[in-house]
Parts: sequence; C-alpha cells; structure tokens
Amino acid sequence: MGEATFTFRVDEELKNAFADAARIRDRTGAQLIRDFMRDYVAGQQDAVEYDAWFRRQVQIGLDSANAGRLIPAAEVEAKFAARRTATRQRLAASE
Repeated sequence: MGEATFTFRVDEELKNAFADAARIRDRTGAQLIRDFMRDYVAGQQDAVEYDAWFRRQVQIGLDSANAGRLIPAAEVEAKFAARRTATRQRLAASE
C-alpha cells in the first residue's frame, strides 16, 4: 500500500502541545495521528455494522408482531416481577 501526505493547518500552540504529549508517550505526532485515523475508521465500520444488525433485529421484531406473534403485557410484567423478586431475595441472602 502506498503512502500519501496529509496536510492541514493547526494553530502553533496546539501543534506544540500535541508534539509534547506525543513525546511523553515516546511517539511522534504523525504516529499518533495515524493511530487515531485507524481507530476512527475502525469505529465507523463497527458503527455501520452495528446499525445494520440493529435494523435487522428491529425488522425481525416488526415482522413477528405483524404476524401476530406477541406476548401479552401482563405475562411479561409477571415474568419480570418474578425475576425482580428472585434477585431481591438473592441480594438479601448475600448480606
């Protein structure tokens, strides 16, 4: 993979502070900027993948609801009330 030059303007005070911070970590400013760029690109790719996954999950839920596969609210409330009670009992027993 070839290399390219990336040029941008920044005020002198920020440039010097960044160079000092990089030096403390035994890195150059260019190394840190490349690291940041790689991390940013990877984070954006992760966000795109997560968004696609999330949208698929929502569509699955919508399709299920539209097909009439629903759980009544009272049943859900009863299930989680029982879970809360069990959790409270475990916490009380561990005290």
